[in-house]
Amino acid sequence: MDGNRRWAKERGLPTLEGHRKGFERIQDLISWCRDTSIEEVVLYAFSTENWNRSPEEVEYLMDIFEHSFSNTLAQIAENGIRVRFMGQLERFSAGLQQKMQKLQTESSTGTAGTLTVALSYGGRPEILAAVNKLLQEGKETVDEEGFSDALWSAGLRDPDLILRTGGERRLSNFLPWQSVYSELFFTDTKWPDFSKEEFNAVLAEYAERERRHGK
Repeated sequence: MDGNRRWAKERGLPTLEGHRKGFERIQDLISWCRDTSIEEVVLYAFSTENWNRSPEEVEYLMDIFEHSFSNTLAQIAENGIRVRFMGQLERFSAGLQQKMQKLQTESSTGTAGTLTVALSYGGRPEILAAVNKLLQEGKETVDEEGFSDALWSAGLRDPDLILRTGGERRLSNFLPWQSVYSELFFTDTKWPDFSKEEFNAVLAEYAERERRHGK
């Protein structure tokens, strides 16, 4: 969900206002997904590299997370969506960790779909964490299924489609193991301006692509 800061700058607004506007767009996205029967969504909300941003911006993002857990994501969960978090969750404050656990527990019986929020997430740290977990379990060899089960994303299907807004043409450490056969889409539209019309256009193009998986 890229482009929040540039969206704000173009409008003469504080950078932090772009983040707030971006989080408001999440509810719209989940609504569009429900309308099109998309059952699993993963949002890349905060990367391991994002901790290197200015203390002011990081603190503001933590405030947004705390607010969204109690409001935006809680409302999504009330509609039967199971909410999950994945990443280095131990890096967050005890209060935020408690809110995440509470939301996961309370929404665990949801049957209308799954929303996974990647927080302090990085694909390489995820792979290393899985390797170390398997080593600690005494594994000497492992197959693809066993390795996938050791990842933070265990239980989720590999993504069929990955969309990045904001103009960049790279995955930036997002799901490197899981994305080997994902269809990739990139748009110059900044996340706060991403619309239902463009979302539907992406799905229409996805439907036209032939997915052979090497066959």
